[in-house]
Amino acid sequence: MKAFLLAGAAMAVLLASPALADDWTLSPWSTNISNIDVTVGGRAQGTAFSADQPAALGVDRTSASGAAELTAALERDYDSGLTIGLKSVFEVYHDRLSGDNYGDDLVQKVYAVGSTGLGRVEVGMTDGAAYALSVTGPVVDEATTIDNANATFFRDPSTGRAFIDAFKLNSAVESSLNYAKLSYYTPRLFGIELAASYTPSEGKDVLPFVSSGPLVANRQESIWEGAASYSDDLGPVQLGVYAGFALAHANAASKTPGHEGLTEWGLGSELDYNINDDMKLAVGGAYRHSNAYTFDINDVLAHGQTSSLHLSATLSDGPWIAGGEFGTGNADGAPRLGVHGAGVSLGYVFNANWQASLGWQQLNYSRDAGTFYNGAPRIRMDAVFLHLRLHI
Repeated sequence: MKAFLLAGAAMAVLLASPALADDWTLSPWSTNISNIDVTVGGRAQGTAFSADQPAALGVDRTSASGAAELTAALERDYDSGLTIGLKSVFEVYHDRLSGDNYGDDLVQKVYAVGSTGLGRVEVGMTDGAAYALSVTGPVVDEATTIDNANATFFRDPSTGRAFIDAFKLNSAVESSLNYAKLSYYTPRLFGIELAASYTPSEGKDVLPFVSSGPLVANRQESIWEGAASYSDDLGPVQLGVYAGFALAHANAASKTPGHEGLTEWGLGSELDYNINDDMKLAVGGAYRHSNAYTFDINDVLAHGQTSSLHLSATLSDGPWIAGGEFGTGNADGAPRLGVHGAGVSLGYVFNANWQASLGWQQLNYSRDAGTFYNGAPRIRMDAVFLHLRLHI
């Protein structure tokens, strides 16, 4: 019944709101100080949901979740064509079901950027080259997708946190997270862009080489990433393809038996077809393979592998967008974990700032040893959700 009420409320909001969309348009705050452009914006998301998962003592039944970020940037352009800037992202609020990819720290990103006709250089806490150029398939909303989700709907009563933290599907190479690094991106020529990153350690002290990061077992160092992206228009079809890899060394002083350096790679593609001026069909997917157990960079195994596959499609018509996706993953280790997921959703884009999405999602987890909190080696969970996203 809760699911039907949620769906009905969502459709009422979507159908009644188009006339108000223009009134909800927001712009980032900006000013110019001594030829330096200053911009402050942000992102926020909120979800109401109804989850169906095995009952257990201590399962939190709260049916709402959310997160908020603040973004700030300084940028200056020179007559020579050089552009330099400083960009940052701060997560000012999150709960245990919604957050980011970087450990839910207050400081998500702080990095300097320099761009010329010869390419772009980034230095600081930001994404690595392989993740920045990744193509993983079209989705209705990046927050609620089953692939690298930032808004989830299932809790593990044994930890009080999101259930998917045990093994999250993620088909984009993201090994270096937001560790301080140095990256270079070439200009896109003939549809091709190349990129490389070097991350000396797992440090989050903004500047590379300043810190070796947390003193934990099996930490990785000297993380090298490379990526290639191709994008082009072929008549009514737009094609995007990417390949990326990451290599690292295990810190000799902290390495324990059965662990070694990181080896990871990924592939992805997306094909967009313009049916007419208003309608577009998009299909795509991605695959990631790593020797890091459940993609945990501090649990890189000498024997064992983790993989994640994502397939998706969307159909958009004006402000409406409908989509479906499928994901599957396996992690060899102790225990061996498997996950299969599927979801469908319908979104409405009010304007450049606001989007609402109504959807259904199912996740199935399995393990070859031990049990989940329900006392079984398998668990299935379903949820319907209404998600609202604001981007300024």
